[in-house]
Amino acid sequence: MMRRLFLRAALLLAAGGYLHGAGAAEGHATLDEAQAMVRKAAAYLKKNGIDKAVAEVNQPKGQFVDRDLYVTILDGKNINLAHGANQKLVGKDLSEMRDADGTYIARQRNEVLKTKNEGSINYRFLNPVSGKIEPKTMFFTKVDGYVVSCGAYTP
Repeated sequence: MMRRLFLRAALLLAAGGYLHGAGAAEGHATLDEAQAMVRKAAAYLKKNGIDKAVAEVNQPKGQFVDRDLYVTILDGKNINLAHGANQKLVGKDLSEMRDADGTYIARQRNEVLKTKNEGSINYRFLNPVSGKIEPKTMFFTKVDGYVVSCGAYTP
């Protein structure tokens, strides 16, 4: 009986801590913050080179992750070199990755990059913070043959 009571209390405390943490982390980043994050990551890449930039972007609690913002770095062949929110995508070819509506994200981005060195696209994607599919605007820029990107969810 005491053991069950203890387990229930522990579960309630754990749930309370989880909910408190979720509340503290609430809040979507803005489009301006996403653009600023791309500029910051691009400057870091220019100053420190690709190896250091990849290592820094891949830090889940590093300077390139903030709330629901995270930076990615892709090479010229759509290979994901760094991803601040999903390490399982590092090293993967993202050419065929689609959003929730079936839109090819990399193809859409690459169309913009054919005529410009930077830009933005809109799509719907899983927000790692909320766990929901949400509209997102991705900002990106080319740096030394790499594509640095970051997007803001716009629920």
